Amino acid sequence: NAKKLAANQGLYNGFLATGLLWSVAHPNSDSGREIAIFFNSCVAVAALFGALSTGKTRILYMQGSPAFLALAALGLNL
Repeated sequence: NAKKLAANQGLYNGFLATGLLWSVAHPNSDSGREIAIFFNSCVAVAALFGALSTGKTRILYMQGSPAFLALAALGLNL
């Protein structure tokens, strides 16, 4: 079970870091916004996978909350 958690955490961190860096560094702000939406969606999926594969819904809230909040902010153009 610890191996699944470690794999999920690595997946989550990789999606988050790559997406945020690329979206911020992109020269076109509209494209950067779309990239941010895509990668935050990937993080949300990773959180869902972690919760389903381990049976621990806490993972969904702990890992998914930042992505869900970011997606809400992007949806509101904040």
